Amino acid sequence: SHDDLPSGGSSYDGFSYDNERPRHRVWIPGGQVATRQVTVADWKEFMADGGYARPELWLSDGWAAVQDEGWDAPGYWRREDGAGGSASAGTAGAPAADGEWTTFTLSGRRPVVDAEPVCHVSFYEADAYARWAGARLPTEFEWEVATAGWEIRDELDPDRCHPQPATDRTIGGVWEWTASAYLPYPGFVTEEGAAGEYNGKFMSDQHVLRGGSALTPAGHTRPTYRNFFPASSRWAATGLRLAR
Repeated sequence: SHDDLPSGGSSYDGFSYDNERPRHRVWIPGGQVATRQVTVADWKEFMADGGYARPELWLSDGWAAVQDEGWDAPGYWRREDGAGGSASAGTAGAPAADGEWTTFTLSGRRPVVDAEPVCHVSFYEADAYARWAGARLPTEFEWEVATAGWEIRDELDPDRCHPQPATDRTIGGVWEWTASAYLPYPGFVTEEGAAGEYNGKFMSDQHVLRGGSALTPAGHTRPTYRNFFPASSRWAATGLRLAR
């Protein structure tokens, strides 16, 4: 019966934004959601297999973005060819070896870490990676139901401001792209004031992200939280996990 269907959205137990409400029944036909986020090591395999040069993996607008923006790696990545390790900065740690990929973080530029969740990828990149991996992105409700009860990582660290290594059955570290367009829930009513001015106006040409990032204040990450960005956005701490 419909009463047996999973519910999506906030149950009003505690704080929530208007775009998380009202709680409502959702139909999930079945599938699997990965217990671990896609990591830097995973992404390197995608890159090594020509992921950024294979148009068959990409949505049409995504392939246009690859061509227009010259993407060949996640945002803020740089290969230190001949740099002699000069890119280590601030508290970033050891210098990078020649030919090594580095990333710029809020604690400085440093070598990428294979065990960390990949960060600063767009919806287009996440979708292409999922297709390359023989999988797909979860819908926001698949994500919400699958992650219910998982550990929430509150890892805001002023000395790092960057995700810790990915761990199993946890959320946090990076915002995770879903396959869902950012649209109102059935019965959505825009709140009065600042929240209504913000959330309702952006329900067009945006994609939903779930979870939270290493920059999210402690206690703010929750399974029902709906973040949203345009498909080409890479500036935020955005990553992904797979579904099939």
